[in-house]
Amino acid sequence: MDTSRGFLFITYKLYHHLSKLEGEHKSHCLNVFLSVMKYAWKKNGYEARLRHETIHKDTGLCRTTIKSCLSTLNKLNVVKSFRGKSGKTYIVNEVFLKAEKLYDNVKIAVKQPYDSRFTATLEETIYINNIDKIIGKNKGDKDRMINELATLPLPDLIGDTKNVYYCKLAIERKEELARQKNLVDPRIIARELKKISKETNVRYKEKRDWNIRNGIKPWLKSET
Repeated sequence: MDTSRGFLFITYKLYHHLSKLEGEHKSHCLNVFLSVMKYAWKKNGYEARLRHETIHKDTGLCRTTIKSCLSTLNKLNVVKSFRGKSGKTYIVNEVFLKAEKLYDNVKIAVKQPYDSRFTATLEETIYINNIDKIIGKNKGDKDRMINELATLPLPDLIGDTKNVYYCKLAIERKEELARQKNLVDPRIIARELKKISKETNVRYKEKRDWNIRNGIKPWLKSET
C-alpha cells in the first residue's frame, strides 16, 4: 500500500480558528499539527499513536514547546489526546479537514460517524468568527463596534478570551440598554407630576367643585 500523500487538505477554518493565538505560538501549533497529520490517516479515523520524540524529529521544536502546542490544540478541540501504555494517542478533528482521497483505489466512506467529542468546536468557531467579524468590520468606529457586539448572546461575550477589552465594553453596554428598557418615559413622569400639581392647587379644586355642584360638565376638559 502506498503510504505517501499527494495532497493534504486542511481548510482555512483551522487557520482562522488558531488566530486567537499570538506570535510564534500559532506557527508552532500549525507545525505540530502537520506532524500529527503525517501519521493520522483517514482509514484510521485520523488517529495516531505518537511520542514527543517523533514530533521533535519532524518539527525540530523542543519538547517543552511541543507539549505546550499539543495542550493548546487539545483545548481548542483541534487534536484530542488520550494517554496510552506507550505514548499518547491523538485524534484529529475532521471539522478542520476536507475529505481526503487516497491514491490506492481503496473505497473509504467520505462521511465519518458522528463523534460527540467535537460538538463544541463548530459552535465555538461560529461565535469567535462573529466577534472577530464585528471588530474587524467596525475598526475606527468604536461606538458602533460595541453596539453590534452588545447584540450577541451574553455567554459568548463572557467566554471570549481573545477580545476581552471589547467584550467587556459590550457587556457593560448590554447592561446599560437593559436598564434603559426598564426606565419610565420622562414625558410620562412630567405629565403625571403636572397633573398632581394641578389637582393639589386650592383655586383649581374650588372651581372644579363649584362646576360639579352646578352640573357644568365642561369642567372635565379643564383636567386635561
